[in-house]
Amino acid sequence: MCCQRRHHRGHVRCHRPSARGGARGRPQGAGRGRRSAPGAGGDLRPGRVTEQPRVCVVGSLHYDIMVRARYLPRTGETLMGDAWWWKPGGKGGNQAMAAARHGAGVEMIGCLGRDEFGARLRERLTGAGVGLAHVRTVEEGSGMSVAIVQGDGDYAAVVVSGANRDIDEAQIARTGDAIGSSRVLLLQNEIADGANAAAARLARAAGITVILNAAPARAPEGLAGLVDLLVVNAVEAEMLGGGRIDGLESAAVAARELLTLAATVIVTAGAAGVAAAGIAAASDAETLTVPAHPVSRAETHGAGDVFVGALAARLADAIPLPDALRYANGAAALHVGTPEADRDALGPADVRRLLSGVAAK
Repeated sequence: MCCQRRHHRGHVRCHRPSARGGARGRPQGAGRGRRSAPGAGGDLRPGRVTEQPRVCVVGSLHYDIMVRARYLPRTGETLMGDAWWWKPGGKGGNQAMAAARHGAGVEMIGCLGRDEFGARLRERLTGAGVGLAHVRTVEEGSGMSVAIVQGDGDYAAVVVSGANRDIDEAQIARTGDAIGSSRVLLLQNEIADGANAAAARLARAAGITVILNAAPARAPEGLAGLVDLLVVNAVEAEMLGGGRIDGLESAAVAARELLTLAATVIVTAGAAGVAAAGIAAASDAETLTVPAHPVSRAETHGAGDVFVGALAARLADAIPLPDALRYANGAAALHVGTPEADRDALGPADVRRLLSGVAAK
């Protein structure tokens, strides 16, 4: 049994739990106003934000080298590529820039090397509106990755963490003001678990919403009971025990299965769309789904990070989760369908035009 309703101008489909997926109780994670009481979890319900919504990102910064080729080479094969370029990356950096471009005031906590890669990354992050007061410069080289983008827009990458390995609990302990002054703390799995756990504890003590993008796919040690909202893609959801995903319905089932890891779980299912389950998913149903927007794919690299960053920006502005999901879903679709050179200019106005056009059909 399901219900279908409109949230502002788009469709969000809500699903009541089946006997197989039933609700596991109402986990903590919702309060009222800007902060809830210490230890009660972050506020994912709408409230009044009287200043620019703030997001604090603790995570990785990489210098990404992109190579375009017709396909991925086999073992032992030398393949001639078509082009290469560099872009700022790391899940932390990508999500921080996305959150800033979608309206949030963003503070980044991380590490860069004392090298040209680090200098270029600082320049690009600053230009995107990301605060870097808590980004340390260390002696180890900056993190970097090499990604091969195929003709159909899919890609594969190799990441070298470099300076990101220097993000530790001592650095996090010195950044309590950046975390405490935010509405949302955004974490990923590209830095040490101890640093993530230290940041989450500070956020929980201040009543700040904690979002974990569990990529690479693992359940980090020390985060039990500290994550309000978990975001994973279909592959990551399967690896974490959510079962096989082949569309939105199975993504919704996976989201319910993963509620042992967070109060609310979001599973992005690529071209199918997005599914969510848990305390903030819907007011009268256990799961909801948002279909993807049909777009011509330019390149999928970074789309997941745009989704997470845009979602964090909307939630920091006290937008209800169903509407924040619709917005983030649209932001990711625009990213996928826009050539690399034009993506930096995408922002809230573009997403609203996309959503308005869909609602008008």
